[in-house]
Amino acid sequence: MPFPHASEALSRFTVLDLTRVRSGPTCVRQLADWGATVIKIDALTEDSGGEQPGGPRHGSDFQNLHRNKRAMTLNLKDERGLAVFKRLAAKADVVVENFRPDVKKKLGIDYESLREINPRIVYGSISGFGQDGPYHKRPGFDQIAQGMGGLMSITGAPGEGPMRVGIPVADLTAGLFCAMGILTALLEREVSGKGQWVQTSLLQAQIFMLDFQAARWLMEKEVAKQAGNNHPTSIPTGVFKTSDGYINIATTGGRIWERCAQAIGAPELYSHPDYATAPARSKNRDALNAKIEERTLTKSTETWVKEFNDAGVPCGPIYAIDQMFDDAQVRHLGIAQDVPNDEGRHIRLVGQPVTLSRTPSKMVARPPEFGEQTDEVLKEFGFGADEIAKLREAKVV
Repeated sequence: MPFPHASEALSRFTVLDLTRVRSGPTCVRQLADWGATVIKIDALTEDSGGEQPGGPRHGSDFQNLHRNKRAMTLNLKDERGLAVFKRLAAKADVVVENFRPDVKKKLGIDYESLREINPRIVYGSISGFGQDGPYHKRPGFDQIAQGMGGLMSITGAPGEGPMRVGIPVADLTAGLFCAMGILTALLEREVSGKGQWVQTSLLQAQIFMLDFQAARWLMEKEVAKQAGNNHPTSIPTGVFKTSDGYINIATTGGRIWERCAQAIGAPELYSHPDYATAPARSKNRDALNAKIEERTLTKSTETWVKEFNDAGVPCGPIYAIDQMFDDAQVRHLGIAQDVPNDEGRHIRLVGQPVTLSRTPSKMVARPPEFGEQTDEVLKEFGFGADEIAKLREAKVV
């Protein structure tokens, strides 16, 4: 039975996945979820034990990262394993890796080596700090990139020291940017007929994600500081207590601020000289927030969310993750999706946040077991039964 495609959008492309942990698998997950034929290369070494970094294979983290893929085992440290990989790469469209920059050259699977056997190959690389430069040999981790990339200096409450974000934002965005680069290279290949090397790093991704905070320094030489739950430039925007919890209120510009003042029953705040202009609201932010919270404390979160939204003031509850998945709009969007499997296991994961009208993404296959489709993949790439048997006997696959 042929392996199902998650979508028809990328079904013509074959991807060899050498990635580990998070940033690389995030990249390849994008390609798999949009239908590419993804072959995850599980490292076959004496100490692999059937597992790789990233937690237990049946754990939620691993399952979320590796759905819609197949897997084969391969010992790339063996010359015969390297030869097998090069045979695969000769027919593949994409290779993705997130080794330290020097590792792939030692293994003989770097872009220059693979380009010689397949000039059309698109080769995606994710590193901690870049493929060259003074830090290129350093191991890269998300929290290191959050710190060096400036994010931790603007996260958290003023005076409480740097704070990491609650998700691995550098890992995730580096993976997404690499996937975007690969798709761009595949589009360009349709014109030139040539592949190319796509590179990104955790540090680059994190700096890019600073967005307007980075632009404030580059253009105006303003160094952003921690602002807690307050928006750095749009005031009043932040977290406010209610009678039974908290809400987010976001006001941008004078019109929404006027509607906000009316909604809380304090229209006089809008015309008060301390709050009438954006610079005045910025200067007197703390006092203004206190006056708003005096009003929000009088009603429940549910009541305020309805009243603010009815008044045209952006507002929303602050959910725990279980509450978020139980929200009516989240359920309507269907982003939590069940993954089919023959073992009767409960596998429910987060689907793609983008919909395509003709070629949607679906959960069609559970993450593979260690090297589950080794023989199947090798046969598809032209290996005979005798060849496969000899490779298994030599512990190459």
